[in-house]
Amino acid sequence: MSYQKVALRLALIAASALCASPAVLTQEQQDPTNKPRNVKPELKKAYKDWLDKDVSYIITDEERKAFKKLATDDERERFIEEFWRRRDPDPDTDENEFKEEYYERIAYANEHFSSGIPGWKTDRGRIWIMYGKPDERETHPMGGSYQRPSWEGGGSTTTYPFEIWFYRYIAGVGSGIEIEFVDPTGSGEYRMARNPNEKDALLHVPGAGLTLSEQLGLSSKADRISGIGGVGSTSYMREQDSPFSRLQLLADLNRPPQVKFNDLATAVNTGVIEENPLNFDLRIDFFRQSDERVITAFTIQAENKDLVFTDSGGLQQARMNIFARITSVAGRRVGIFEDPVITTATAQELTEARDRKSAYQKAVPLAPGTYKVDVIVRDVASGATGLKQLGFTVPRYDQEKLSTSTMILAAKLESAGDQPAVGQFYIGQNKVIPNVSGTFRRGQPVGVYLQIYNAGIDQTTLRPSVDVEYALLKDGKELGKQAEDWKGLSDSGQRLTLARLMGTTGLAPGNYEVAIRIRDRVTGQALSPTQKFTVTQ
Repeated sequence: MSYQKVALRLALIAASALCASPAVLTQEQQDPTNKPRNVKPELKKAYKDWLDKDVSYIITDEERKAFKKLATDDERERFIEEFWRRRDPDPDTDENEFKEEYYERIAYANEHFSSGIPGWKTDRGRIWIMYGKPDERETHPMGGSYQRPSWEGGGSTTTYPFEIWFYRYIAGVGSGIEIEFVDPTGSGEYRMARNPNEKDALLHVPGAGLTLSEQLGLSSKADRISGIGGVGSTSYMREQDSPFSRLQLLADLNRPPQVKFNDLATAVNTGVIEENPLNFDLRIDFFRQSDERVITAFTIQAENKDLVFTDSGGLQQARMNIFARITSVAGRRVGIFEDPVITTATAQELTEARDRKSAYQKAVPLAPGTYKVDVIVRDVASGATGLKQLGFTVPRYDQEKLSTSTMILAAKLESAGDQPAVGQFYIGQNKVIPNVSGTFRRGQPVGVYLQIYNAGIDQTTLRPSVDVEYALLKDGKELGKQAEDWKGLSDSGQRLTLARLMGTTGLAPGNYEVAIRIRDRVTGQALSPTQKFTVTQ
């Protein structure tokens, strides 16, 4: 065989080998059994239950996403530990009070609200777990005959079993929160009601269960059912029962409680504040609660002109985040509070709103002693931040001595009247918003608020016998005085309340002082607390 033929045969063999090999490789690559499986391992049942059952109501979307991205059990354990630590109201102790109470709420919900499904899955269970025991709870377990209140239109009807829960305050939701649950099936599974008519068992029965307006022919039951009633059928309705308010409440109650301002807590710990400071005023007042506890009210006030207003749905809003930490002289933390403050104005009101102030108050019961409070306030829009650190002493009120609370000069002082006294700034039945700066414009009334404790009891009348006199001074000279003619008592005479508005129309700009002269006729003890203020043009 010639050299050329041998070379040609070798070339043909090599070519056939090259053509065959890709087919073999492709067949191997296409075989799924030979491919590595790129499957994320499933969470262990313990972690899946923790995520989907234990904390499903309180974990935020960001935390849920972060937890699902974790690769190892060690990372998940550290995440869970940090999750509870962020919610611990007192990290300085070994116990996590929030965690313990949270699991107690789950156990209670499962015991009391189960109805074919576990109690924690029901609407009542969810609200109980997220927000705890309601301040008031009205139950109608059998339903039956029901006389509507005026805000539901009056008249009588028959209802399904229902409950009404009332919370004085829920952080992030609001004050005076009323939640209604209805069991239309009689199975024991109560559902959160979207309107007051859901409990009406006669709602779809023609001519039955009419409101007073419907009985008089001023409105139509069909319009009430459809929700398109005119003024005659809805004029009685409370704002909180309107469809939009109910839907907003449901949305707020479904939102996980906010994990608050950890960046502000860090700033408090370091004491470091960036440039661009925010000015604010801080005031601390004391009111006796019992022999061992004193209500300590922290009032924070900022000028609206120092805040940045931004448009939010057609309204101008300024937002502040507030964080405060209270520590004892031993350096042990005894309390914290943190909340957002939102000031809202229309575009037309904005100019006037900038000349006003935004105020926030937190009342904390403390034992008598010496403490320090660190308060940090941040304007959300601008990032401007202010920090104040203030030492204070909570007084001890001796049962044998005539004593008083802090005297407050208030920018706003009014009685709650028939309305429930809930929310910020309420002291007893009075709403008292302190003027922290002590500066009043001429013509603006000065509210004076004071509580008197341990007044002696006159054995003849069985009432305290106390003389009270208000005096107004300027440069040490008395400009006028007026006696207090009051009759209101509370706590069987152990607490007497003074609340008065003083006019400033006739006062020239300058510095003034209010003195309240108190003399107990029974014991002969006397006090004269004072407070200074300034009147501007």
